[in-house]
Amino acid sequence: MAYTNKVIRNAKTGQALRFIQTSRDTNGQLLEMESTFRARSTKPAAHYHPIQDENFTVIAGELTVQIDGQTRTFRPGDRLHIPRNTVHSMWNASDEETVVNWQVSPALDTEFFLETAYGLANEGKTGPDGRPALLQSALLMQHFSRVFRLTSPSLLVQQLVFGLLSPLAYVVGYRPTYKKYLN
Repeated sequence: MAYTNKVIRNAKTGQALRFIQTSRDTNGQLLEMESTFRARSTKPAAHYHPIQDENFTVIAGELTVQIDGQTRTFRPGDRLHIPRNTVHSMWNASDEETVVNWQVSPALDTEFFLETAYGLANEGKTGPDGRPALLQSALLMQHFSRVFRLTSPSLLVQQLVFGLLSPLAYVVGYRPTYKKYLN
């Protein structure tokens, strides 16, 4: 479970998160984190958040952001607001570490999604890019569809495929969250 000053690291992507304010701290209104991206981090999959807004402030380094197909670079002091349902992806394309203040509102269960994704990566249960295998992804994407959605394939295809695969994923032992990652 996320708590103030808890730090989680993703061994595959090199990203680290320090929780500043959690859902519990803010009655679900806000999740605030400090995110550190390693130099030359990998561009993650384009995604969006259907009912959450995000606000970012670059503290150090440079953050490259692709929003609705346009790419921009943000530097210390720059702020970025990403409204709900806006397709985006962000990474550090520079040679130095990047630190960003990241706020998500409402918080919902985003911290559980992040803790689970990082835990899977740290145990070697993802590919080199930090993405889990198909059956694990099916459960994650279904369980956390209020806080995180991929842009490809289409939402309808995702719902159909992940809906069909989820029972099989449960049978072979996958879960949408794992207590050991939420401690």
